[in-house]
Amino acid sequence: MLRKLALLVPLLSLGIFTIAHAASPTDTILPGIDLGSSNPGNVSNTLRIILMITVLSIAPSILVLMTCFTRIIVVLGFVRNALGTQQMPPNQILIGIALFMTFFIMGPTFSQINQNALQPLMSGKITQDEAFQSASVPLKEFMSKHTREKDLELFLDYSGQKRPELVKDIPLTALVPAYAISELKTAFQMGFIIFIPFLVIDMIVSSVLMSMGMMMLPPVMISLPFKILLFILVDGWHLIVKSLLMSF
Repeated sequence: MLRKLALLVPLLSLGIFTIAHAASPTDTILPGIDLGSSNPGNVSNTLRIILMITVLSIAPSILVLMTCFTRIIVVLGFVRNALGTQQMPPNQILIGIALFMTFFIMGPTFSQINQNALQPLMSGKITQDEAFQSASVPLKEFMSKHTREKDLELFLDYSGQKRPELVKDIPLTALVPAYAISELKTAFQMGFIIFIPFLVIDMIVSSVLMSMGMMMLPPVMISLPFKILLFILVDGWHLIVKSLLMSF
């Protein structure tokens, strides 16, 4: 059931986007919620709506753990902390950039899901189980490409499962957490590299202030303009975004 809920998110997202552009306002009518109806079709539509609402409630967690969002937002957070600008850029800006970059990077994967699973399901050519199987393959290929073998083996060994020969046979219950910790490690590695030049600036400013006897002046107040200037001169946001795109 968890596997199906996880795979419903990209299917529902693409489905809502397609319906919104394909149907006119007068043609889009949601069925009423009436579980006591004698019509099986009305009950089925009602259950689908309830299931859709349930899946959308956990969609943020699935979006974070099954896409490239984790690496992007962690790296952007490291950039802000390294600069020492506290809440600049605001969290809303960083999350917005991370979301749009996620949709850009995951575009080919979502296109495969739409072509192989969503469109055949909406046209009635395949069943829901077949759609789930078809939708899981692109996601598994993307996640397995960026998952370290030892992380995946950790969860497979703990659950007592053998390592599958094909990517499509990897269970999502083991692949998703393995992918998450692999993304965190990669993001922290990139964050460490980002911190080094700004740390050097802080050390230089602190040494100069101590040599001048200005012990009471916070070094952060002096080093902050220099760090921002360095970030602007090297076109820091372009380099950060380029590095993130190249990492995928």
